[in-house]
Amino acid sequence: MKRVVLLGGGYVTLHAYGALARRLRGELRRGEVEIVVISADTVHNFHGFTGEVVAGLLPIGLTQTPLTEAMPRARVLHARVTRVDLVTRTVQFEGGELAYDALVVGTGGREPLDGVDGLDGTGLTLRGPGDLSDLLQRVRVVDGPVVVVGGGLAGVELAAALAARTAPVVLVQSADRVVPALHTEQPRLAARCTAELARLGVDVRTGVRVASVDDGSVTLSDGSVVRTHVVLATTGQRAVALPGLESLPRDERGRLVTTRDLLVAPDVWSAGDAASVAHPRTGVPVTANALWAIKAGDQVGRNVARAVQGRAGRPFRYLGLGQAASFGVGRGVADLYGIPLTGWVAWLMRVGFFLRFMPSRSRALQVPGELVRRSRAGRAPSRVAVPR
Repeated sequence: MKRVVLLGGGYVTLHAYGALARRLRGELRRGEVEIVVISADTVHNFHGFTGEVVAGLLPIGLTQTPLTEAMPRARVLHARVTRVDLVTRTVQFEGGELAYDALVVGTGGREPLDGVDGLDGTGLTLRGPGDLSDLLQRVRVVDGPVVVVGGGLAGVELAAALAARTAPVVLVQSADRVVPALHTEQPRLAARCTAELARLGVDVRTGVRVASVDDGSVTLSDGSVVRTHVVLATTGQRAVALPGLESLPRDERGRLVTTRDLLVAPDVWSAGDAASVAHPRTGVPVTANALWAIKAGDQVGRNVARAVQGRAGRPFRYLGLGQAASFGVGRGVADLYGIPLTGWVAWLMRVGFFLRFMPSRSRALQVPGELVRRSRAGRAPSRVAVPR
């Protein structure tokens, strides 16, 4: 029996599993192949609707699918991986060790918190197991503003979502404006993002950095202090480093450099936030977001299946679709193949896309009704000024 081991419980693992289950259906049924998933989390967290969950438009349970439900033909081990041995072809984890014939590294990335004094251990992120639940709990019980560090598209969307649930929000962006990349590519959409933040009363502070964080305040580089007990970091990500893979080529962000067919070592594949995947046309590393992880995960699964069957892998050929963000029901921005969209069109396109890729059909079917019901209940946007 050949064993395929998938590390992590995110998009790469889920979609690699899907391709494997389809292409190795006979081998799995006959017991010739085993798929094992090792993840520190017990659920797949669908991050597409994180903004809606934070805003109170969706219950968190609709965005979480147990890994055993999402990947029924896999053996799921709930454990943290401690080491990968490329020589003995084994994966060591808390409580055991497992040999592999094919390995997929889909362990993702985490926001780097060690660059700001006090942020590591105090700041919240949304990429680790239980992170979103922790944020929701903190926002419910803490009286005061939430400081969001990072003004990219994800940070802007989350700042708006927090403000929509009536929490005062301070958004700190080191550049001179929010969503700087979008300003270059789609200035109309960037202007709409700025307008939505103003509509929701978000206190946007650009051109400053977070200098230090303690249990009750955030000090900025201009000397101002924000009294808060909730700090959310949306500063990008650094690949999770697995012991034993240090010898493999990495880029400046710590991501494993892949070949065109997504290999990083013999019989080891990677994609998503853990990997530096070259765009098939430009050669530039693709953006670290859900869509690229989904499409690359699909290709990893197809190539692993081909390897199990003794065939060569094929290059990753996906060219991209665009990006989108939501600022409440009917309010969205989207860049679809370079075409800027706003309002209901952008919002409906985004919702439809995410519904298509949710791993649980039953949960996906509940999403539209919840959005309608909760949006009708209404949530007054916060316009509370935060003292500087």
